[in-house]
Amino acid sequence: MKSIHITQTQSNSCCTPAPVKQVERERESHTSNKSLPVLVIGAGPIGLAAAAHLVERGEDFILLEAGKQIGQHVTEWGHVRLFSPWQYNVDKAAVKLLFARGWSAPPKEELPTGQQLVDLYLKPLSQLPAIQSRLYLNMKVVAVSKKDTDKMKSANREQLSFEVYAEEAGGNLIRYEARAVIDATGTWGHSNPLYASGVWTNEERSLSENIYYGIPDVKGAERDQVIGKRIAVVGGGHSALNTLLDLADLKASNSATEIIWIMRKNSLEEAYGGEQNDQLAARGELGNRIHQLVDAKRVEVITPFRIQSASKLNGKISLTGVRKEEALVISDLDKIIVNTGSRPDFSFLRELRLSMDQATESIDTLAPLIDPNVHSCGTVRPHGELELRHAEKGFYIVGMKSYGRAPTFLMATGYEQVRSVVAYLAGDLEAALKVELDLPETGVCSLANASIKGEESCCTATPSVADEQLTNKTNKCCS
Repeated sequence: MKSIHITQTQSNSCCTPAPVKQVERERESHTSNKSLPVLVIGAGPIGLAAAAHLVERGEDFILLEAGKQIGQHVTEWGHVRLFSPWQYNVDKAAVKLLFARGWSAPPKEELPTGQQLVDLYLKPLSQLPAIQSRLYLNMKVVAVSKKDTDKMKSANREQLSFEVYAEEAGGNLIRYEARAVIDATGTWGHSNPLYASGVWTNEERSLSENIYYGIPDVKGAERDQVIGKRIAVVGGGHSALNTLLDLADLKASNSATEIIWIMRKNSLEEAYGGEQNDQLAARGELGNRIHQLVDAKRVEVITPFRIQSASKLNGKISLTGVRKEEALVISDLDKIIVNTGSRPDFSFLRELRLSMDQATESIDTLAPLIDPNVHSCGTVRPHGELELRHAEKGFYIVGMKSYGRAPTFLMATGYEQVRSVVAYLAGDLEAALKVELDLPETGVCSLANASIKGEESCCTATPSVADEQLTNKTNKCCS
């Protein structure tokens, strides 16, 4: 497995020059309310990594998880195997704490499933005494605000602590006070809708019995709902490819199973990815297998198709939309599996002042790096506390949610985010400014075969070039 290592001080960041002198002036001010804990929302991979770094730094914290167990969202796609091996899916501080307690690390080149990630890594991490004593399950955060102050009030705002309101499983409301808040809730469970407009409607919600959002376990729990049925899979990303391959295996044992693949992409080849050129072999193999299924006509492909409405008659679903400017109806569907990506939930952050990009719904400083409307490939540049700041001092969104609707997030990126944020909160400004990433060679790009006509794409940089050259190449994506 080839990899690249990128190191940079945030003052040299691709799109956001860092006011280093201003950061230095914060050496004293950022420690306000030091007696209060840092509150982390979400006990998934990134939230638990934040906890590990807080433990390592000797910082007091509280970790709240809405689910009944840690990694709740990961267990919902536990049957899915990751593309990247163990070495890119574990956090360094977490591993250090685990080794100190006699943990046996999985082979670093193996590809874990989501469930293995939970069982072999996240659960042992959450059970470390220093983390377990500060972890609270079944605690859904419903609001975050500044203490006794709404969003409109500006006076003395930076010096005020945060108030976090959480509901227990029984409905009791508990209020926590914190000096900083790290939102690591991710985007899973907040699917984009079926319609091309991106709008949720009661029409779509009324069909919930026939629509599945996410990656169903069609070989396990959801098998009876799809085998021998006429199934539409909507989406062109890796989640859709995984779903299609599992359905194709079912079709091999029951030929009555019909698979229809619906995308908005103008070209089918866009969905295949890098195939044999992808340095993440499992991701490349995914594209290869889908390509073979389509060529063998085991999957019917309809693209580009933009869904405008859905209806139900006699238990069957019909989708109405436009294909190449012509009206089209896809009818007699038993089940629709929606793999159109996810979006962040900001509902509980309404009383905070956020710095968000209006297109991607990512943090505004990251948007030029990851917005597919700006360039052909999503880049993963080193970024940390400085880029993750919001107008609300002391509040951070990390992990998948920091990327908003953009699909190019990698777990290793989230680990580096929280390392930098925690370093800053602990007063180590030098460590916070120096950010590093260890990624698979193709980890800097969302499409391994993407190209920009007439010039070299930022996707073509290889590990052999100097860091400065790599930075220059990637800067093309910021223009």
